[in-house]
Amino acid sequence: MLDFNWWWAFLALPLPLIVRFLVPKASEPSLAALRVPRLRPEQHNEDRTVKKSKVALASATLIWLALVTAAAQPQWLGEPVSIPNEGREMMLAVDLSGSMKIDDMQLNGRQVNRLTMTKSVVYDFIQRRVGDRLGLILFADTAYVQAPLTYDRETVSTLLSEAVIGLVGEQTAIGDAIGLAVKRFDAKDESNNVLILLTDGQNTAGNITPEQAKELAINKGVKIYTIGVGADKMLIQSFFGSRQINPSQELDETMLSDIASSTGGQYFRARNAEELNSIYQQLDTLEPIEGETRKMRPLTALFYYPLAFALLGSVLWIIVAFLKSLFGGMSLKNTDKESVEKQA
Repeated sequence: MLDFNWWWAFLALPLPLIVRFLVPKASEPSLAALRVPRLRPEQHNEDRTVKKSKVALASATLIWLALVTAAAQPQWLGEPVSIPNEGREMMLAVDLSGSMKIDDMQLNGRQVNRLTMTKSVVYDFIQRRVGDRLGLILFADTAYVQAPLTYDRETVSTLLSEAVIGLVGEQTAIGDAIGLAVKRFDAKDESNNVLILLTDGQNTAGNITPEQAKELAINKGVKIYTIGVGADKMLIQSFFGSRQINPSQELDETMLSDIASSTGGQYFRARNAEELNSIYQQLDTLEPIEGETRKMRPLTALFYYPLAFALLGSVLWIIVAFLKSLFGGMSLKNTDKESVEKQA
């Protein structure tokens, strides 16, 4: 079915006529006293001029009609299609503490810090969550909601990519991040409330302890998947040579495992991008909740057809007018030259 999104744009159709009648015409001197009987060739030229004027008027009318039609935004609405509404509600909590800048991760063959690797992998994860409502929490000294639960995956991805280390401090408030996520979930009986917590340390700040946050999650039915980010081995260079250290020695795996298992989730150890990607398979096994069926009508925009016609017609009109003025001027010069020769 053909439809116009801005149908009221057609009210502008008579605008050229209104301007034509309202704007006063320029006064022309009367040439009645100078009129002479017209010869047949002059009559032929006059008829030709009138014909050209009619063609120009018709062309301008078509161009104006095409422009107004394009402004009305024509679109084709297809038949309604039923779409089953099912999905999950997921909140992503990402650690922005100072330790996330440690360069102990490998990504596409190059050494990067933990946050860069997390952004890369989580971005791909977000793009896979079609039909899910996603939210984003960033935490360090405290936790705050960067993006509420939404179907707009692109916005969540953009907000995550703009996150920087140290934005909200240098410590790690894991308990606050969990508590804030629990509060953000809608009070629905039929919903998969899932929190994915990514951190590389232990709880060192915040007003809520991880134990208290865990109890809140259990009472609200929130399933938590915890991910410990960071390599186990890292070589560092010093004055005495190179030595191997464990950059993840501050990671509290016991606490993260307890939170995940107590809420029905699972703990993942992400020493590299491949291990972090393994969360995909686990989350894909979650049973989606089927909601009410939604109706959608496919929509195809058609405005560019009349717009292209108007632009093409305008360009052709300008070219014709230019050629006409060019060759017309040359013809006028030749006529003047012949008149001078005859008078001589």
